[in-house]
Amino acid sequence: MDLSTLAKEATRKGIQLLGTGDCLHPKWLSGIRELSEQNGIFYFKSEEEGKNTNTNFVLTVEVEDMRRVHHLLILPSIAKVEELYESFRKYSPDIDSDGRPSLRLSGEEIAEHAKDAEALIGPCHAFTPWTALYAYHNSLRECYGDMVEYVSFVELGLSADSSYADRIEELRELTFLTNSDAHSPYPIRLAREFNRFQVEDMSFEELKAAIERKRERKPVLNVGVPPKEGKYNESACIRCYRHYSLHEAMIRRWRCECGGMIKKGVRDRVNELADCNAPHPEHRPPYLHLIPLAEIIGLALHMSASSKAVNVVWESLLAEFGTEVNVLVDAPINDFQATNFDLNVNVFEAIKAFREGEIRVIPGGGGKYGIIELKPKGSEEAGKNGDEIELEREAEKGQKKQLSLLDFH
Repeated sequence: MDLSTLAKEATRKGIQLLGTGDCLHPKWLSGIRELSEQNGIFYFKSEEEGKNTNTNFVLTVEVEDMRRVHHLLILPSIAKVEELYESFRKYSPDIDSDGRPSLRLSGEEIAEHAKDAEALIGPCHAFTPWTALYAYHNSLRECYGDMVEYVSFVELGLSADSSYADRIEELRELTFLTNSDAHSPYPIRLAREFNRFQVEDMSFEELKAAIERKRERKPVLNVGVPPKEGKYNESACIRCYRHYSLHEAMIRRWRCECGGMIKKGVRDRVNELADCNAPHPEHRPPYLHLIPLAEIIGLALHMSASSKAVNVVWESLLAEFGTEVNVLVDAPINDFQATNFDLNVNVFEAIKAFREGEIRVIPGGGGKYGIIELKPKGSEEAGKNGDEIELEREAEKGQKKQLSLLDFH
């Protein structure tokens, strides 16, 4: 997880701009200082080719407030990072040792510091039941107080998408970001979720204008994993992962029959907060549900995403189409039938299924990811949607079907 490896692998993924993360950490910042900079964007030349890589970095950091809510800050320059470091240092016991420092400040106070540093700010993974805005607050204003108007975006997190968040009136005018923690520099984890923006050039000011939707700059696509695959989509026990409806969990006082704690899921939390049934606002871009290409290939071949056979197909697709984003988003689907190598028909059908939303997901919960399955082509299940499949499976177990978000529209 160093900057050079991130840049190299992001280029193969097809990502042109990465957040640095951890930019308040002195040692990480020293590595950023070694990069070239232009208009608030950082880059370095490839040693192999003697030219700029296709990947650039913008200064970002995630911080934790005294209520354990996480906030994402996007900064315009190293000078402003230094100012923010000095203003935060007296409120943090770990700013020199933790890339995501803890601050003895409220969300409102952090937003004030962000404004002074000319940084953009918004809540991270806003709906997850740990360290998130809606885990501890019932509204943006409750968290950010009089600074709520300065908040310019909401990071949705893996267990939510636009169809969830746009049911909450206070969020509808904000830009939704589908970022996710990298956890690994390699494409199977890097940029599991990403955003596409309409901008004139690569600069902090253009990115800021796109997030704030000014001067015709704007987000044009959100890409993220299906919300049901998220670890906290449904309410479930964090020990045995048994799922519960909101009503059942409340009756049991959030204790599972195994004795473990039931953690409220994102879907149930959104249902509690939902106060709007209107269609998406006009400015909201499309939302594409995807998972990393290696995982799609693995599903098609019934192999581990890290297996050698999967990697061979992955490398062949990148040699053909250039980047993973081209494979997953941009390349015409008909082009896959005329590749320079013999593409396995199951892999082609799997990529097509994700592009068309023809998949099913067994929801995650309690800290365990959901399970994505491909609908067998030509099978009776292929014509059914995911909710119908779940209903049958739960009926077989003698469990009562939980309502989906679609039931509330």
